[in-house]
Amino acid sequence: MATIVFVVAAYLIGSLSFAVIVSRMFGLPDPHSYGSGNPGATNVLRTGKRPAAALTLAGDTGKGVLAVVLARHFAADYGVDMTGIALVALAVFLGHLYPVFFRFKGGKGVATALGILCAINLWLGLATLASWLVIMLFFRMVSLASIIAAVFAPFYTGWLFGMASPLLPGVLAIAALLIYRHKENIRRLFAGQESRIGANKQDSA
Repeated sequence: MATIVFVVAAYLIGSLSFAVIVSRMFGLPDPHSYGSGNPGATNVLRTGKRPAAALTLAGDTGKGVLAVVLARHFAADYGVDMTGIALVALAVFLGHLYPVFFRFKGGKGVATALGILCAINLWLGLATLASWLVIMLFFRMVSLASIIAAVFAPFYTGWLFGMASPLLPGVLAIAALLIYRHKENIRRLFAGQESRIGANKQDSA
């Protein structure tokens, strides 16, 4: 029962779409209505309001951290095991992708996934972030960096916790969902049409 409560709470935390919330605070248009239509920090940045984009990034990352840290902190008191923590991690991620408060139209989950991984284990989060940064450095594509980082995250999880860890299926599910949410970017990558950071055409990741 306690695990169910934590999972539901995590989903509700994840459903707080900071791109929409911050845009309203700054008097900006709904992030669904311009650019890529993705309610995330990259799209908010297209308005030219860097503080709004920074707050969106911090909020989306922070909610992933918060849900998992709370579950881990209270796990022993309420009998929530590692499988329960993995479910909490998946629930907060699903909340971001399909937020109940915003008609189930959420973002792609990159920042929230990073927050989740850092909360599970700091080295796991940093290794995944390092993979993202390396791809960004060489290819200057947010989408490609996010997809490659998602591919590597389960490998890092297995390496740190073992292939039998109950955390691994949760991280695998998060990685698969993140890649799925980038399906349009993947099509453009194969077509050679995905734009790069610094190019004239706006990056659509």
